Amino acid sequence: MRTVFIATGNAHKVGEIRAVLGASYSFFSQKDTNAVLNPDETGATFAENALIKAVTWAAFFGTEVCTLGAGWVLADDSGLEVDALGGAPGVYSARFAGLDDGRRGNTPDAENTAKVLRLLEAVPDAGRTARFRCALALTPVQPGSSPDELAAQTRYFDGACEGRIARQGSGGGGFGYDPVFIPEGYSVSFAELGESVKNQLSHRARALVRLKREWD
Repeated sequence: MRTVFIATGNAHKVGEIRAVLGASYSFFSQKDTNAVLNPDETGATFAENALIKAVTWAAFFGTEVCTLGAGWVLADDSGLEVDALGGAPGVYSARFAGLDDGRRGNTPDAENTAKVLRLLEAVPDAGRTARFRCALALTPVQPGSSPDELAAQTRYFDGACEGRIARQGSGGGGFGYDPVFIPEGYSVSFAELGESVKNQLSHRARALVRLKREWD
């Protein structure tokens, strides 16, 4: 059984990854280790940011005595792209509101969502197209390997889910922009659809299905 470290402390992401990949993998995440690594996500794309996180953790496990048995590191970077905003918030999705006042780190989901709705206030329904996009980076844990060597052995998987932005949020499920994102072919938001449906449609689920297909 492959042992995979999921490089996130987000319980929603961990749950989705476990649900899609299934029981043939052994998982643990940042919640299961005392190590605190916060690499600067300076990439211009989701794939670049996922790589930064994956390589940082793989290099750590390659030198740490207690690796918890990690053989692989799986890192995700994902976010919302709104066409009327030129693709924003994009890689800044988790810290979109903070860009206005210089706050560092992630900003509350409610603030990020409110900013998107405010910027789209005058945009007609036909122009509110958007998508969630996800990039996964899968990096082997190899003691003695340099970050560059780990990066060269990293595999990438991506996925996207097309939809549109509602005029107000609805639903109590999900996280992030889920309450305002209505996936293509549906009339309710991700936050209203429930985890079982979302885990079939989401950008992350689609990237994970590609990973599973190529890795199994």
